[in-house]
Parts: sequence; C-alpha cells; structure tokens
Amino acid sequence: MTQARLADRLGISPSYLNLIEHDRRALTAPLLIKLAQVLDIDLQTFAPDRDERIVADLMEMFGDQIFEGYTLSTVDVREFGCSAPAISRAVLALYQAYTEAKDSAQGMAMRVEEGDDNAGVDSWRLPSEEVGALLQRHMNYFPTLEDAADDLWRNGRLEADDMFHGFVRYLRDEHSIEVRIARGGSDDAALRRYDPHRKQITVAESLAMHDRAFQLAHQVALLTQSTAIDRICEDHRLTTNESRSLCRIVMANYFAAAVLMPYRPFLEQAKAYRYDIERLAHRFATSYEQVCHRLTTLRRQGAEGVPFHFVRVDIAGNISKRFSASGLQMARFSGLCPRWNVHAAFLTPGRIRVQMSQMPDNKTYFCLARTVTARHQGYNAPQGTHVVAIGCDVEQASNLVYADGLDLKNQSAAVPVGSTCRLCPRMNCSQRAFPPLQKVLQIDENVRGPNFYWSAQE
Repeated sequence: MTQARLADRLGISPSYLNLIEHDRRALTAPLLIKLAQVLDIDLQTFAPDRDERIVADLMEMFGDQIFEGYTLSTVDVREFGCSAPAISRAVLALYQAYTEAKDSAQGMAMRVEEGDDNAGVDSWRLPSEEVGALLQRHMNYFPTLEDAADDLWRNGRLEADDMFHGFVRYLRDEHSIEVRIARGGSDDAALRRYDPHRKQITVAESLAMHDRAFQLAHQVALLTQSTAIDRICEDHRLTTNESRSLCRIVMANYFAAAVLMPYRPFLEQAKAYRYDIERLAHRFATSYEQVCHRLTTLRRQGAEGVPFHFVRVDIAGNISKRFSASGLQMARFSGLCPRWNVHAAFLTPGRIRVQMSQMPDNKTYFCLARTVTARHQGYNAPQGTHVVAIGCDVEQASNLVYADGLDLKNQSAAVPVGSTCRLCPRMNCSQRAFPPLQKVLQIDENVRGPNFYWSAQE
C-alpha cells in the first residue's frame, strides 16, 4: 500500500503521515484505533510492555563480553528497540543462534576430549525458549482450552473431591480406556504411559493422588483437544518439530490445570483466600507448583486475577520455567541476581520467603519463593529440588495474604535487585560478579570497595 493510499484511508494528508512515520508527530489514540481497523492489526502489538521486553532482552544481549569494546548507552539501546522492533527481534534471534552454536561447539569439544568417536557438529535448538515466547505473547491465557475445560466439567460428571476416580470413570465410559496403577517392582520410570492399541493408561503408584489426576487430565487433553492444541502449535515462530511437540505438552498441561482448577471457582476462591497458595492447593487437591502456574493464567477479560510473574530455578541457577505478566524483566541468557529471594529459599526448604524487590528502574515488586521437591521413587532415589517463585507489582501486593503486616510504602525496606550483574548499575553491591555494561571500567588499584569493580568510574 502506498503512503498516499494509506493516508487517504486514514483521512489524513500524506505529508502528515510522513511526519508520523519519521517520529516527528505523535500517533494519537483515535488515529491508532483507525489504523488498527484499516490494517486489521491487534492493538496489543503496540503495547508498551512489549517494547520494554525487547529493550530488556537487548540490554542483556549487549551485556555479553563480545560487545565489551562498544560504548552502548541505555538510551541508544532503548531507541533502537522501540524504533525498530522487527530488526531488534532479528538481532536477538541471531544472538541466540550464536549462543546455541557456542554451546554446541563446547559440548562437541568435551565429547572429543573424552574420546567420543561419534562426536559431531550438533544442531542445537532451544524449544523451551520458543514455547516460552509463545506463552508470553498469549499472556499465558488460552480461552479455547479454558472453554473446553469448562465443558468437560459440565458434561464429564467430575467430582471436585475425587478427581482421579472421576477421570477413571470418564475415560472408561466415554473413551473405553482402562486406567491401571503400575505397582512397585517395575523398572519403568514413566509416571504415565498410554497404549493406544490396548486402550490402556498406566500411572505410577509413586504419584500422589492429585498428581495421578493431573496425569489423567493431561491424557484427556491429548485425546479430546488435539485440534485446538494443534491450532495453537501452528504458530510460525515455533520453528522445529521439537518446539511444536513441547508446545503440545505445555498446552495439555494447561488444559489439565484448567480442569483441576476451573477458572471462575478458582479465581473466586483465590480472592477469598487472598491468594494463599497452600490453602488453594488443599482446596483444589493440587500441588503448590500447580497452583502457582494456575495463578499466572487468570487473564480472562473482565475477570482477571493479580498479574503475576513466575520462575522456576534449580540450585545451580538454571531457569527451567519463566513467565511475566507483572512487568518484571527476567534474564534469558545469563544468571539471576543473587540478592533475589529465589536463592535464599534453598536455605529454608519448605518455607515461603517473601521479599520486596526494587529493580534498577526503581520499580518495586513483591515476590515470594519456596522450594518444591519431587520424590517419586522412594527414599534412596535422587530428589529433584527447585524453587518456585511468583510475584507482582508492589501496588497489587495488598491483595496477597503474604503482605500482611508489611509496610509496602516503605521503599527503604525493598531489597535492591537487578536482572543480571552486567545490566545492574549499582556499584556498591557486595554480590557484584561482573562490571556493569553502563560504565567504563577504570580500576584504581589503591582503592578497595565492597566489590572488585567498585572504583570503576564513568
């Protein structure tokens, strides 16, 4: 479409449109709405938080040591990210490909050093990154699956007090599928296994009853919601079969949670309990982590819950799950700030740690973190321990029972936290491991501060 044609359809002059395109005139709200109608564009495309995520990812990327010799200010990066978001995403994709190639080369070198004759060039992909980005684009809310979960509740004769046996009955009556429990002594480590030829689902006896129900709900999703899930997984930004397969698993998990914790009853109870996670877990017979996941999905228009961020971290600092509806920007390519309470939670297993966290942009968040441990195979089996953390903007914290007795207005009580050392400008942090991106490193050997880089000056 030519500029003159677009201007005509918008009812403005071509010269005025030219000024808007070159950032010399503001794009007013009425004109933006008309533009969205003319070009059939989702207004969420222009949401400020999307620009903020791009800028945060760019800042983290430019924090890599390969850019050490380039003087890049926050203003430069922000201007680039906001004015050219498509190019910014392309640059981020290129950087991600670089990091994956580097990891692949390091892995191959280790295998060669260890004498692996089959070591070759790996084609590394990160399906988890692509699926995580899809969740972020949808704000972790999928109305089609929510509606299907509500339909299953109405038509499947499920009972809140005994979901497992309700699913057993539903699978038998509606799909002629038998559910059996794999008793002790089996060497099969699978928690759930479906045999479509024998029409039999086997779940491990080591699973708690709520986990058995979740596994059956997951299988029901694969059996009944395949079309809806496939439609979601057709997103062109899922570039590999692995990404699409992982997306199917994530969507089946989403459906399972929506069945075990139906949207409206769960939201009403969450507000009544003031988001007490452990009480909600007892009320809906689910796990702590499952409730935390579900709390991030309450984005139905007109019936929203508190917008939470969510992260799951292991003791080595690896992030296995990440989502943010609160506005908090979390690292993609490097480790979390050690001052964040997700790390302290490992020191007090099973106890919820709360923290007011102030980011370098002066935004304050209310965060809570607790360990979760998966022990499915007995006392002597290795344990998988993670910390699950959720949080919200401090302005929303009064809705949470965990904020009772805290002075949420007292900014001095907030712990200064950064996304990564390279992006955090706080020079007086005793936990600093790397110099900040924003400062030129000029070390004075005659001065020793709280960290090695304390004497670095602009």
